[in-house]
Amino acid sequence: TLVKNFSGKGLVPDELILNPIFAISIALGAALTVFIATKIGMPISTTHALVGGLFGSGVMAIGTAFNFAKLGNTFLMPLFVSPILAASLSLIVYLIFRKTRKKLGINKETCICISENETAIQTNNLSITSGISNNIEFSRCEKITTEVYAGTILGITAQKVLDTLHFLSAGVVSFARGLNDTPKIVGLLLVANAFNVQLGMFLVAIVMLIGGLLNAKKVGVLMSKKITPMNHGQGFTANMITGLLVTTASIHGLPVSTTHVSVGSIFGIATASKKADKKVIYKILWSWCLTLPIAAFLSAGIYYILN
Repeated sequence: TLVKNFSGKGLVPDELILNPIFAISIALGAALTVFIATKIGMPISTTHALVGGLFGSGVMAIGTAFNFAKLGNTFLMPLFVSPILAASLSLIVYLIFRKTRKKLGINKETCICISENETAIQTNNLSITSGISNNIEFSRCEKITTEVYAGTILGITAQKVLDTLHFLSAGVVSFARGLNDTPKIVGLLLVANAFNVQLGMFLVAIVMLIGGLLNAKKVGVLMSKKITPMNHGQGFTANMITGLLVTTASIHGLPVSTTHVSVGSIFGIATASKKADKKVIYKILWSWCLTLPIAAFLSAGIYYILN
């Protein structure tokens, strides 16, 4: 379903879908939008950018014959509802987890880890002939504050259980992203007659992996630390809600955004902990509002030039 939807089926006539220029303009417009946002560290949605590309290229090609009703019902509605649902579920589930933790006698403790680093600096004003080394070494202490959970679950330390679950939940989110995002891009490859479905899925997954390794740090730091400070329990909750929602949406063919759902889950945690950085949240919301029109404008311009 996702492959068919993101090929433009139902939004534009079939003869336009078969035009490779249509697919190329959508892909380039969406890619440029996501690239720019990633460079400045804004976690925007690839799905949102692709929808903007479909809209921009489609309207440029056929004008008012574009199926605006399907755009709203099939694409925009899930994109709008999913982060709100994620924030609500994340808030509720985290509060339940916190209450359950306290009932089980698992307490949250603050750990201050102190490490000593030796640093060498070079001085140029000491005489080399005096026999005095021009390198001065001094020690510097670094303090790292983190939260840990004290207690046991079935004889295993609570922190060890949580660390394992947190790691596994990150894998679930990665699986959900591949399940939901890959078919959307493959839909464009099929339109351009570039690859078959299986090869297209494989190549898109590899390229997504490379992109994440090369240039994901800014977005990753913003989501994990700047929206709100999170401990392992909060991170696990956000991951779990994201993975479950995106996987469920993928099974039903709903084009939700993994990024929107993930950030929405973190918004829910921030609401529960009351430690949200409102300036960062406002910037993210503004970037979401601008994603579709920017992608639409770029895709429309590329379609016009190529055509």
